[in-house]
Amino acid sequence: MRSVVAPPAAGRPRSALPGFGLSLGFAITYLSLIVLIPLAGVFTKAAGLGWDGLWQVLGEPRVLSALKLSFGTAFVAACVNAVFGTLVAWVFVRYEFPGKRLFDATIDLPFALPTAVAGIALTALYAGNGWIGQWLEPAGIKIAFTPLGIVVALTFVGLPFVVRTLEPVLRDAEKELEEAAASLGATRWQTVTRVILPAVLPALVTGFALAFARGVGEYGSVIFIAGNLPQVSEIAPLLIIIKLEELNYGGAAAVAVAMLVISFTLLLAINTLQAWSNRHRQRSRAAPALPHPVLQGEGS
Repeated sequence: MRSVVAPPAAGRPRSALPGFGLSLGFAITYLSLIVLIPLAGVFTKAAGLGWDGLWQVLGEPRVLSALKLSFGTAFVAACVNAVFGTLVAWVFVRYEFPGKRLFDATIDLPFALPTAVAGIALTALYAGNGWIGQWLEPAGIKIAFTPLGIVVALTFVGLPFVVRTLEPVLRDAEKELEEAAASLGATRWQTVTRVILPAVLPALVTGFALAFARGVGEYGSVIFIAGNLPQVSEIAPLLIIIKLEELNYGGAAAVAVAMLVISFTLLLAINTLQAWSNRHRQRSRAAPALPHPVLQGEGS
């Protein structure tokens, strides 16, 4: 006898993913155990101070300086990686050269290298008696034990995020579009800004966000090269450790909450920008093609 498969009930669409309810429940439970519950504990500990106590801790000049330094240096390092990481990814995707595999593996070194080792190595290089620092300091450029040293360390640990995020997008980009733009009279700069950059912008924003998030919470590679002078080169993660060693758990939780709220707000803004960029890109693709003089832009 032939078996007959009953159609799905009317008005109830069939799920494309069997067991979705169970999978969703497992995902939410795992996320709660690993992320949400620990974060809720931090907020609960900080709430024990009350609003007055919380603002008193966050209003301290030392805390404000540490937060400003952590987020400021992370932003600068992420911007540097966004520029040079794009160039590195472009070279690895579009060109072949001797030693490419070796250099490609070196990009991932900050992922595998213990951050403390990276901090010690960078300090040895950029200190006043280091291989590089001994030439820079006589010229008036002091890197080790300054905020500039923090930017160097965060650039080191954040570079792989930008490069590895951009590489697949650049590899899948259609070279025919570049050739078409060139054949229609577009300059190389116009091709980069109007053809290549719009295609890789969402991935570039993602890499920037990942590098920025890594830089905000970085500790091991920064602690050796920063100098750790209060209100000069003391980062917020170090200040949290100091407050914990002083048994000031409420103060440490307050600084941690400030970092969480600021980080979440900035990442939410970056993700919103990325979503807007994706929608704008899809609308541009759906729009009818314009005559080729548009490609010439300012030159027409």
